[in-house]
Amino acid sequence: MANISDTTTHRKKRFKFEVPHPFAILFAVILLTALSTYLIPAGEYERTTNEEGQTLVVEGSYQQIESNPAGFMDIFKAIHAGLTTSAGIVFFIFIVGGAFNVFKETKAIEGAFGSVSGRLEGREMLMIPVFMMFFAIGGATIGMFEEALPFILILVPLAMMMGFDSMTGAAVVMVGVATGFTAAFMNPFTVGVAQGIAELPTFSGMVPRIFFWFAYVTVSILFVMRYAAKVKKNPELSVTFEEDKKRNVDKAAALDMKLSRRQGVTLLILLATFIALAYGVIKYGWYIQEISALFVIMAIVIGIVNRMGINGTTMAFVRGCEELIVGALVVGFAYGAVTLLENSNTIDTILYGISGLVSELPTVMAAGAMFVVQAFMNLIVASGSGQAALTMPLMTPLGDLLGVSRQTVVLAFQMGDGITNIFSPTNGLLFAALAMAGISLTKWFKWMAPLFVIQFIMAIIIVTIAHLFIWPA
Repeated sequence: MANISDTTTHRKKRFKFEVPHPFAILFAVILLTALSTYLIPAGEYERTTNEEGQTLVVEGSYQQIESNPAGFMDIFKAIHAGLTTSAGIVFFIFIVGGAFNVFKETKAIEGAFGSVSGRLEGREMLMIPVFMMFFAIGGATIGMFEEALPFILILVPLAMMMGFDSMTGAAVVMVGVATGFTAAFMNPFTVGVAQGIAELPTFSGMVPRIFFWFAYVTVSILFVMRYAAKVKKNPELSVTFEEDKKRNVDKAAALDMKLSRRQGVTLLILLATFIALAYGVIKYGWYIQEISALFVIMAIVIGIVNRMGINGTTMAFVRGCEELIVGALVVGFAYGAVTLLENSNTIDTILYGISGLVSELPTVMAAGAMFVVQAFMNLIVASGSGQAALTMPLMTPLGDLLGVSRQTVVLAFQMGDGITNIFSPTNGLLFAALAMAGISLTKWFKWMAPLFVIQFIMAIIIVTIAHLFIWPA
């Protein structure tokens, strides 16, 4: 006769809930997207190209076309299509991971921390606002977002050495850059493109935007600091406590280490790399290909300085790539869902339907509703400039009809475009960042949910204030 306690234990194991793998979550999103292509009619707007070479949607040109829903094989082909479309980002993640592992194996971070730990005693909390401001400024000015991913590989172990957790390190980077990107005052990829389409002077209205940016970023910094202080006081309150226990971050050993001359030079190489990155992005418009090349150069130079040898440097690079296989490939899975919507010609129909709903709202609510529409559209069109090209030609005349100024329409677009970047299940870059940090998607959602609600409410308030008092039509 079976033991009752053994049977109970077996049932508990049998019905134990396991968090789905990121690939499983994204494949479910692909399935739901495929199903939606049967429920949403196909349609399209006419497009035109302006003098600057921007593709614009012709207002009032929407018409339904022959339906083209996703077939059985299309569901599975979407994965390869998504990986092909996002190949630039996928290989960027591999290269960054490989280059930073070469850097990481020099133990320069541990050496630097051991050398300055005494000076940081009692002031570790200052790390959070300083770094978050840096990332927020980058997001607001040069449109930094993907470029912030490499910093996760530095800030996560550094935060843990300072007595925080991996969530704090990831949040400093992701919340910082995404918050700055959302409330940007001169982001060329969102504010610049949207103002050009809306026929506004480039980066006009900057002063009010700077105030909005500062308020938005300050609230986000305080949220992260409050959590970090709680974790530092009681590490068991960390949402990543169990995962962090398994990490190979030995604070005690790091305290005993001192920065060697080679490690000092290695840190200078890292600093020079980021200075070159910022200069290249601002001066020459560098993007993923050029930045990838820069990190390959960094890995080679670090390997030479630290006498790692050809094979040693190469194997360190490969180990870094191996650690980010999941993070890189989920980007392609996320793009697969978007590919299905594009191939079925349902994106324009979604936009047409939502625009119709907004046009029925009272003027005082119209600006906030435009923000909500843009936030929803960002789940489908992840590219800021791409979303601007798709939605602004429609939202601009719609704002004119509803009595919403074009500056406010641009503000609603940029905040809607940015706010879901770190809370979207279709954002492959979010998955990549979490894979780098070793944090599960469910834990990130749970931790991020209160801040997302706060930011969402703040965004509606900001857009409404701008509509009523700063840029009245």
